[in-house]
Amino acid sequence: MEQDLAFLLPLFLGLLQQGCGGPLEVEPREPVVAVAVGGSKQLTCRLACAGPRAASVQWRGLDTSLGAVQSGAGSSVLSVHNASLSAAGTRVCVGSCGNLTFQHTVRLLVYAFPNQLTVSPVALVAGRDQELACTAHNITPANPDALSLSLLLGDQELEGVQALGRDEEEEEPQEGEDLLFRVTERWLLPSLGTPAPPTLHCQVTMRLPGLELSHRQPIPVLYSLPSLEPPIPTSPEATLEQEATLEQDSTNSPGSPGLRPENSSTKPCHPEIHQSPAPGGLELLCEAACGPGMAVHWTRAPGDLAAYKRWEDGARAWLSVLWTGCNPEGWFQCRLEPGGQTASLYLLPEICSPPVSEALWIGSLVLGLLLLTFLTYRLWKRCQPTR
Repeated sequence: MEQDLAFLLPLFLGLLQQGCGGPLEVEPREPVVAVAVGGSKQLTCRLACAGPRAASVQWRGLDTSLGAVQSGAGSSVLSVHNASLSAAGTRVCVGSCGNLTFQHTVRLLVYAFPNQLTVSPVALVAGRDQELACTAHNITPANPDALSLSLLLGDQELEGVQALGRDEEEEEPQEGEDLLFRVTERWLLPSLGTPAPPTLHCQVTMRLPGLELSHRQPIPVLYSLPSLEPPIPTSPEATLEQEATLEQDSTNSPGSPGLRPENSSTKPCHPEIHQSPAPGGLELLCEAACGPGMAVHWTRAPGDLAAYKRWEDGARAWLSVLWTGCNPEGWFQCRLEPGGQTASLYLLPEICSPPVSEALWIGSLVLGLLLLTFLTYRLWKRCQPTR
């Protein structure tokens, strides 16, 4: 029935004199207008007639709920409030000046795109191949032409990823709610290299006529501390010089694994956290290549932030992690000012030996002395001559 009506619509409109291309002014001007579920939209149609003749303008709909229409001299306003999926469809503005009739067609598209992204697993571990699934919930339309999911490293797509498939399923609708979908994309990830990036992002993007929307979900990459081998002593100046050389080499190289080259002038400014071994522990560097006037600060660390040795120099800030007792486990975070952008890193230690209390140490020493005294006495008794 709907296909028959859609076929008859242009035939009916073709009977109108001066149908297509008449002097109707419609706002918005796009032939397809998108509105979110629960949102509102106004379509305004105007017509001016030459001479004393009064213009007649009216919105008309076909097999759809038309919405609220207010018409006056030379104009008609169609208002759609609290839009549902049933409000989607074709709207036609018809205007006339005397015996001349004009028409303009607009297709109303209703979409749902809430920020409801989930990932599984919720975190990745560096140094191993693993599968990752990202799901966008309660969305429509769900077709690949309108909705896409991707994995990002920074602001670029992660390379070396193998796509494992895409699933589109219906959500369980509540009573009186529209039927929406969930879309899941699965990938097989590479080992992410060394050093591993602190965070990946799953991004879902919806592209509709005249509209592009996107949401991101961060995926932390867990970093395992290396074994406690004695590091080669280096001065702080040598460490900073080596880091600057590595960063310059990576900047001047034509491309790096996992990244696609892009124009650095258009890259948004975000802080990044780098990690490197240091004498007696680990050194974290937060930096932002954003030009003058920017500064970064450490804002979060496992336990008490004041317990860590920190020093800052404009857009670079260092934090020293010492290996004493249990290695720290948890989130480290730095913040860019002005702007408020943050970067996070999760440290997961491989070796964590609980500290031995002083009382336990003394007790063990006393027990050892008693055992030694007992063995000495027994040996002395056996060595005594028999009377």
